[in-house]
Amino acid sequence: MVRHVVMWRLKEDACGMGRRACAEKLVRELEGLRDLVPGILSLEAGVDRNCPGDAHDVVLVSDFPDWAALDAYQRHPEHERVRRLIAGAAASRAVVDYEIG
Repeated sequence: MVRHVVMWRLKEDACGMGRRACAEKLVRELEGLRDLVPGILSLEAGVDRNCPGDAHDVVLVSDFPDWAALDAYQRHPEHERVRRLIAGAAASRAVVDYEIG
C-alpha cells in the first residue's frame, strides 16, 4: 500500500477569503475526491487548529493500493481541478509518498 501525504501553507489572501476560510473550502474539495477518483482506499484532509504561524494550514493523507493507483489519481481530471485551485492559494507545499504495511 502507498500513503500520500501533502501539506500546504496558504497565502494570507488565499481564495480571496483569508487563510482559515480558504483552508476549510480546500478540505471540502479534497474530501470530495474520495467519491470521484477510483483507487483511493482512504482519504482524510484537515485544517490545522493548534499552531498558527509556522504550521501548514491544510493536510491531506490518502492511501492507495499501489504506485499505479497513486499515479492514476495524480492524472485524474478531478484531482487536476482541485490541484489547480490549491496551487493558486498555496504559498508552499510539502509532500511525502511512501510504502506502508
